[in-house]
Amino acid sequence: MTEERPGAAEVVDSVLVALADPTRRQLLELLAARGEATATTLAEGLPVSRQAVVKHLSVLDAAGLVTGGRVGREVRYAVRPAALSATARWMATLAADWDRRLANIKHIAEEAEREARNEGSAPGPSQDRNM
Repeated sequence: MTEERPGAAEVVDSVLVALADPTRRQLLELLAARGEATATTLAEGLPVSRQAVVKHLSVLDAAGLVTGGRVGREVRYAVRPAALSATARWMATLAADWDRRLANIKHIAEEAEREARNEGSAPGPSQDRNM
């Protein structure tokens, strides 16, 4: 993995682990759409308990994807895009590397095909060149 700074691998790893769960992805989508929300509010739109939502939010928080802040007696959660942006940059770098490799393979294959066509079109020793 190409690291942009120390700890970048750990950030990407924790983000990918956090996003592997569909409920956490859904929570992240809900928070992105609402701006901020409490665990209770988020649980209303999901088929899991408030306690389960709090646990999922804890994983998202540990990955740097959300942050929770107290407002009176409530804890309001909001999306923190920095870790997701770092992961997206890593994925873009990875994709660009694969695109480069595939373009190189394509170039080699096309060159081999051209050489095969040129060898096939040249008259052989038993063919008359003056046909």
